[in-house]
Amino acid sequence: MLKKESDTQTTGLKRSLSLVQLTMISVGATLGTGIFVVLGDAVPIAGPAIWISFVIAGVAAMLSALSYAEMAGAVPVSGSSYSYTYVTMGEGLAWICGWCLLLEYAVSVAAVAVGAGEYLSEVTKAFGIDLPQALIQPPGDGGVFNVPAVVVVLLAVVLLIRGSRESAVVNTILVGLKVAVLLLFIVVAFSAFESRNLEPLAPMGLAGITAASSRLFFSYIGFDAASTAGDEAKNPQRDLPRAIVISMAAVTVLYVAVAVAAVGARPWGWFDGQESALVRILEEVTGTVWVSLIFAIGAVIAVVSIVLVTLYGQTRILMSMSRDGMIPPIFAKVSRRTHTPVANTLITGGAIAAAAGLIPLGELADATSIGTLFAFALVSISVIALRRSQPDIPRTFRVPLYPFTPILAVVMCLVLMLNLGGSTWIVFVIWMVLGASIYLAYGRRHSVVARSFQEKDTPTETKTAVDQLRL
Repeated sequence: MLKKESDTQTTGLKRSLSLVQLTMISVGATLGTGIFVVLGDAVPIAGPAIWISFVIAGVAAMLSALSYAEMAGAVPVSGSSYSYTYVTMGEGLAWICGWCLLLEYAVSVAAVAVGAGEYLSEVTKAFGIDLPQALIQPPGDGGVFNVPAVVVVLLAVVLLIRGSRESAVVNTILVGLKVAVLLLFIVVAFSAFESRNLEPLAPMGLAGITAASSRLFFSYIGFDAASTAGDEAKNPQRDLPRAIVISMAAVTVLYVAVAVAAVGARPWGWFDGQESALVRILEEVTGTVWVSLIFAIGAVIAVVSIVLVTLYGQTRILMSMSRDGMIPPIFAKVSRRTHTPVANTLITGGAIAAAAGLIPLGELADATSIGTLFAFALVSISVIALRRSQPDIPRTFRVPLYPFTPILAVVMCLVLMLNLGGSTWIVFVIWMVLGASIYLAYGRRHSVVARSFQEKDTPTETKTAVDQLRL
């Protein structure tokens, strides 16, 4: 039934995305978050070994990405890990996964948008204009309401309503621009590279490296955005696995290169309390404003790109959950004119814009990481479950070294989760309790599975109906 639901006549969506566009969606949602927004907070935790933290987080993400690639090739529909869990482990765990994805996507969009204020401030300073802190920072960070963050989210909403193909074209252009500015930073920063800045390599020890990895995992969450485009890809079974693996490899290389260049150019203690750290490095190394201005503009572009594609992924996951009856049907309605879920996008974008304007970045980043890690672990378990229940279905990509790879992915996700702070775990537990309450009050009663139970008279017929909802 999942495959049937992916037909364009059923979903109302249009298959218009190529391999390049899918890869750019994945890169667009991933590249830039940790470098532009979180790097300054993570270096004081890990010291010069911050690049090792990026590698650890990247390995954990790549292991999960391989599981995503296999599931995307075997179950090429929208919904990402929610759909994969639904197919392999049933409605209950699928709801838990989908609820984690809401935390991952919605909060990550807000978190990245929060960073827009800092870099927009750098742009205006180049022209002698100082933006009031009250309007570029949320409460708790010295402000009242983060206006730039809200504007970025609303801009993404407008682009997404116009159509997925148009949004993909804009995203591809934005990705190209932000890769260019990151390469500019690498070249300039390496011109001031000093090996002594890398000593001592790990002043906080292994604990600091792993703690920074847990925070930096936030930087890798975007790759699964490609898997939410299963209903709009031209050839999802072939292109989705390729897009996921290519994007992860490219992003990891760039992250490590920028991190090494940054800590090589400045002592690790210099990063403590620095906002827009990369812009400051460029200003100090070059002694000019125009280079940092170009980079700050590129950072704003990066933020817009990430918000655009992550919000896209969020709306497609909500569509899948709505089609399964887990949430109200308004989230699955698609405009006949634009072939996009307009109401879904407006509701989601409005809620995220409010969060971006009011909640500080640090709290958002950690909350995103824990929800992401949990969802990634479920996808790796889904690979094992599907291999056992459906060993003969066509798979365009297979996880190497099975079952070692998916098991290791689960272990690494759990280790990184345990390194997150107690307050983050409290938020996560509260979020899960809230999700369970909504599921019991609405989702379980209105789901497709629940309706099939109500329509069947005998247990055998009911079981058959439930089986048909899965592969």
